[in-house]
Amino acid sequence: MKIVGKFPNVRLRRVRNSPWIRRLVSENELSINDLILPIFIRDGKNKVESIKSMPGVYRYSIDKLNLIMNKAKKYKIPMVAIFPFTQKNKKDKFGTEALNKNNLICESLKFIKKRYSGVGVMCDVALDPYTSHGHDGLLINKKIDNDKTIKILVKQALLQAEMGCDVIAPSDMMDGRVGAIRKALDQRNFKNVSILSYAAKYASSFYGPFREAVGSKKNLKSDKKTYQMDFRNSNEAFREISLDIKEGADMVMVKPGLPYLDIIKNIKDNFKIPVFAYQVSGEYSLIKNGIKNKLISDEAILESLIAFKRAGASAIVTYFALEIARKIRNFN
Repeated sequence: MKIVGKFPNVRLRRVRNSPWIRRLVSENELSINDLILPIFIRDGKNKVESIKSMPGVYRYSIDKLNLIMNKAKKYKIPMVAIFPFTQKNKKDKFGTEALNKNNLICESLKFIKKRYSGVGVMCDVALDPYTSHGHDGLLINKKIDNDKTIKILVKQALLQAEMGCDVIAPSDMMDGRVGAIRKALDQRNFKNVSILSYAAKYASSFYGPFREAVGSKKNLKSDKKTYQMDFRNSNEAFREISLDIKEGADMVMVKPGLPYLDIIKNIKDNFKIPVFAYQVSGEYSLIKNGIKNKLISDEAILESLIAFKRAGASAIVTYFALEIARKIRNFN
């Protein structure tokens, strides 16, 4: 068969035809420095408890935190994020346990900061792990009261800072909470404590396994759509980000991750601020179960994480952190 016309001089396959050249021309790379490891903690002693909806993820009693923290230190993961599984008898409609100086977060902070000084610790500021109704704020007359909630969140943030938290992460989506927390931290001489705002946190269907992990799933009888963002909106994210930056946020979070890559990219391009992505529990479980059932290969993990880097994420909160860190270290 005769080829009509001249074949193009440019053959893009020439820069893809071997592993070494693909490495040379790759536009995005994932490193251990991009990873944040989430850790679930629970009460009791000598406890390492599996989470049914999140294969390979566990809840640790504080005396067993060394099991996972040793791995984080071994692989030089920059920061961990700690989340509490609060017992039912410690929950009430006001989230009082959030302000207990001996709660799981405070005890975990003391444990980690005493033994693992080179690892940063991030703590959520929100009430959902502590409320009997499962919401992030105070539920008054069947509505979340924004301003009364902020007063509690400020106290929670100050307590975490006092206990050694490096990065305060308001995940509640109350209006004005970043400014109130920043002001309170500065007044108490916690000027070097950073704020990572969950500035674009969507009311998503991907949070189910996490809510099981922290024990709020059964408590939540309604949705969070009055304070978390509508997943149909993108311009609204710009407004949220802009306000939080003006109020003093050092970094911002987009949550969930993969369904919102466009939001990550637009925020990074327009605001030039560190943007973190949260590969949430539902994303993790979908990929993990797909690998387990041999529907996809485990390369899907790296593919999903590189997608965040390609979109412009500075760092990624992911339950795959240890798994991918091990692969990166062995590869290098």
